[in-house]
Amino acid sequence: MRAAVLHTIGDEKLDIRDDVAVLGPGPGEVRLRVRASGVCHSDLSAVRGVLPQPVPAVLGHEAAGDVLEVGDGIGDLAPGDRIAVNWLPACGVCTHCRRAEPYLCMTHVMAGYVMPRFTAGDLPIYGMAGCGAFAEEMVVPRAGAVKIGDDVPYEVAALVGCGVTTGVGAVVNTAQVRPGDSVVVIGCGGVGIAAIQGARLAGAALIVAVDTVPARHEAARRFGATHTAGPDELSDLQTAVAPEGFDHAFDVVAVPETLRTAWTACRRGGSVIVVGAGRAEDQVAFSPFELLFEGKRILPSLYGSAEPHRDFPRLLSLWRAGRLDIEGMISRRLRLDQVGDALAALGSGDVIRQVIVHD
Repeated sequence: MRAAVLHTIGDEKLDIRDDVAVLGPGPGEVRLRVRASGVCHSDLSAVRGVLPQPVPAVLGHEAAGDVLEVGDGIGDLAPGDRIAVNWLPACGVCTHCRRAEPYLCMTHVMAGYVMPRFTAGDLPIYGMAGCGAFAEEMVVPRAGAVKIGDDVPYEVAALVGCGVTTGVGAVVNTAQVRPGDSVVVIGCGGVGIAAIQGARLAGAALIVAVDTVPARHEAARRFGATHTAGPDELSDLQTAVAPEGFDHAFDVVAVPETLRTAWTACRRGGSVIVVGAGRAEDQVAFSPFELLFEGKRILPSLYGSAEPHRDFPRLLSLWRAGRLDIEGMISRRLRLDQVGDALAALGSGDVIRQVIVHD
């Protein structure tokens, strides 16, 4: 089959090969025909070494497709079932799973760093996060396959698989935004736009979108932002609309400067939610004095603190009701051999989410 293979960290040109085979499914695994793959900024972070990734690797983790084959021990899925991929599947038995924190379970994801998912002749190839959605087929654990209705387009299901769940989940699961709250979202790519939609769904009265790219401001307003600003404009806007600061500040970019901006924008007693995946070596300084007397909470929101088998159906119900615009987030549809162009376009003003459409 065809797949886009990353051979060297830092080389943003992927190798489109037609001699790749997927491994499995083994017991408790599902083999999928990939129909749509979202291009997430985390894929670019893996290319650049921000996120750890053994190579060679097939990137991509935001996907949807059809079941081709199931491994031993799976009786609730069958060939032909439509699936949205959960890239962070929970094992169900570790301490985090027993504490109802499935988004902190690393069992299956860590296996992806040591167990190849593909092969090309004698060359073992890893899958990003144990997935590898920039391929025509992939294998995931049973917990990584969420069955969805046949009425859900593959493109919609793919975006629910990561970006939509991460953004909306950060608002409703992690921050638990309430009607009338004030919100600022820093970074208005796909996840940021999803967070803006989540704030609108949660009933936030004030939703400020912040981005360095002016072209994204119009899109943010279209999806629910009440105000927009560049980073240099935020302070003046805050003085005008939220002089005590915002109840919730979401940092979707996650570099030291944006986290500090989120902290400053947040009111005393409010919450700063870290949504983006920053570099491991970056450091942000806070004094013990301000941590105590500001009373602000810093909350990590990995994968939107989601339980995908619960949250995917909820998000798709909102989509069916016309309250969550997922199709409108798709800026470009491309073929697999254009994945390099898609990675290069990340961060540009006219891109919210790009989708690789497979035959």
